[in-house]
Amino acid sequence: MVIVGALSLRASALRARVASTSAWFGPLELAVALGAALSAVAGTIGADARWLPALGRIILDRGRIPDGVPYASAPSAGWHNVPVSAELIMRGLTSAAGDRGLLLAQVVAVAAALAILGLDLRRAGADDLGGAVVLLVVVVGALPVLLIVRSQLFSLLLFPVLVTLLRAEARSPSVQIWLVLPLLALWSNLHGAVLVGLAVATAYLVFERARRQPLAAGAVLVASALAVCVTPALQHTPGYYAGLVQNEAARRGEALWAPLSLTSGFDLLLLAAAIALLVLAIRARPPLWEIIALIGLAAITVKTARSGVWLLFFAATPAARSLHLEPGRERRVAAVALPVAVALAVFGIARGPHSSGAGKPLLDEALRRAAGTPILAESIPAEQVALAGGRVWMSNPLDAFSYRNQRLYLDWLAGRPAGDAALRHAGRVVLVIRGDAPAKRMQKAPAFRQLAHDAHSILYVRRR
Repeated sequence: MVIVGALSLRASALRARVASTSAWFGPLELAVALGAALSAVAGTIGADARWLPALGRIILDRGRIPDGVPYASAPSAGWHNVPVSAELIMRGLTSAAGDRGLLLAQVVAVAAALAILGLDLRRAGADDLGGAVVLLVVVVGALPVLLIVRSQLFSLLLFPVLVTLLRAEARSPSVQIWLVLPLLALWSNLHGAVLVGLAVATAYLVFERARRQPLAAGAVLVASALAVCVTPALQHTPGYYAGLVQNEAARRGEALWAPLSLTSGFDLLLLAAAIALLVLAIRARPPLWEIIALIGLAAITVKTARSGVWLLFFAATPAARSLHLEPGRERRVAAVALPVAVALAVFGIARGPHSSGAGKPLLDEALRRAAGTPILAESIPAEQVALAGGRVWMSNPLDAFSYRNQRLYLDWLAGRPAGDAALRHAGRVVLVIRGDAPAKRMQKAPAFRQLAHDAHSILYVRRR
């Protein structure tokens, strides 16, 4: 009896502890933790990530911002480098922890973004359970963006901050609207999606704030456009962004600029999530400025699928407001499951990202064989070469190079016969990813022979 009584007391204490914890951690917190855990466990380094620390290393070594892209042999003089802050931050992360540092930044960005979205929908009056379901829909719809580390991670964090600020101002206008300026200035120094943020802010200022305070709205709007130009490039910043959105990949709708496709599994998930959230958002009867923003974000999602994350982020709050679910024991479940999700996130970061490019031995061999000559490589291994201190013919940022070379490089990446001319720009080495179009094309290149390979990449060298 004594033993039974002691066990009963311990069970009661455990239940009390769980109940106490559940008061602090609910389904919203669990959804945030699950999103972060997923990005940590399944995260991988994609294209458009390592070129930032590669340029950051050069800036630190030289003590100044170089003209063009020094690690590429293709002409790039005159390119205005705007995201210098991002390059230095990413260099600090890779120098401290290698690829694991990039993964850590991605996990932090994902967790912070979901947490800020959760705060926004709570302030809008959504219940925790409905909000958690909406956040999980966002995670499922935005899987590629949340799992693949790219330079976009900075915008993952700053877009929700901007939207939360605008919605707070829509509820209660104040002088805090001027915080949009430093936010956009910071964002412009980190990632090009600041243009999306500027467009959303414009929708609020024109269709909401201008009806109450037209002079203030106009002043903030003009100042916001100027704030985007507060970068190392100053007056040349608009030219940088013009080149960014008009690069050859954007014109063709290829690579990172590919449109929404009904043959892509991830795009179908995005489409399903977007439709579900838009239906719920419309039921909530959002104000005019939010409707305008939703229409604009839907349009850019169709044009460029990876931009769909902004649509999902923006639609989350109005969608959650219209979704009311019967509460049950979700808080107790969250209190038990949350530590598991946090443990998974820690495990994923400690293990590091999944490999998707050349392994270190193959990369070292490529650099040794190249002996300082430019390497022709696909996007991910090209950025690996640049970060390791080697030279490539071309790589990201694509818009830094002439349209002629952009077209040639994209043709080579797509395995088109017209792209074979790119092989003339390779010194001694070509580095491709197994199964991709360039790898298949290289099998027919008589001037090169396969020297080595690993699980993901193949090294070709020029025949003597």
